[in-house]
Amino acid sequence: MEWLFVSLASLLAGFIDAIVGGGGLILLPAMFAAFPQAPPATLLGTNKSASVWGTTMSAWQYSRRVSIPWAAITPAIAVSFVGSFAGAWAVTAISSDFLRKLLPLVLVFVLAYTLLKKDMGRHHAPRYTGRAEAIAACMIGLVIGFYDGFFGPGTGSFFVFLFVRLLGYDFLNASVSAKLLNIATNVAALILFTMKGHVWWHFAIPLALANVAGSLLGTYMALRHGTGFVRGIFILVVSALILKTGYDAFLR
Repeated sequence: MEWLFVSLASLLAGFIDAIVGGGGLILLPAMFAAFPQAPPATLLGTNKSASVWGTTMSAWQYSRRVSIPWAAITPAIAVSFVGSFAGAWAVTAISSDFLRKLLPLVLVFVLAYTLLKKDMGRHHAPRYTGRAEAIAACMIGLVIGFYDGFFGPGTGSFFVFLFVRLLGYDFLNASVSAKLLNIATNVAALILFTMKGHVWWHFAIPLALANVAGSLLGTYMALRHGTGFVRGIFILVVSALILKTGYDAFLR
């Protein structure tokens, strides 16, 4: 019955991930609960093997309805891939434990800033154009890509927040761009996990199908209800991340 439990978790994770990121908040704990004796790297690799398909499907659906600044996002995708691979390599040499206590504090700042700036992300007004926009997007991709490979929790939410805060995107457009960069970071991590033999491919297929189904529903809801809906889900996901990462860092 474990496969049914984790497949349902993957469905819900795909739904949340398609709207604003943070699907790992649901699927990874479910996998650790279902397979407590499994190596963590194997569960992380299997999670990536499912989520990358849902994220890809979501990005494709968004791209049909939302204008994407490809001139800026394309180089940022490549930089995100390199950053994630470098982060995954770095974690083999440097402990990521210090981030465990820092992360909930950073997320509290993100949540507080979003709540205080009530108009932030409600209107799409890009601050940069041309090369400047591409450089800014690449910097976001490099930093958060490295973070995703090195540690990971909240990657999608950080992408969205920085696209809104630094580039002036609204939450819907930021979510679309975040998806594209998140695909690159997921693929980089998946390649590394596959090379190390840390993917359960017999679970990857049902998890991927469930994740794609949830992703399609989440994308539909985001496009139907717009920026205000995405902002609300963002606040809920960041709040849940604060509780989860805070518990892991200070109470466990």
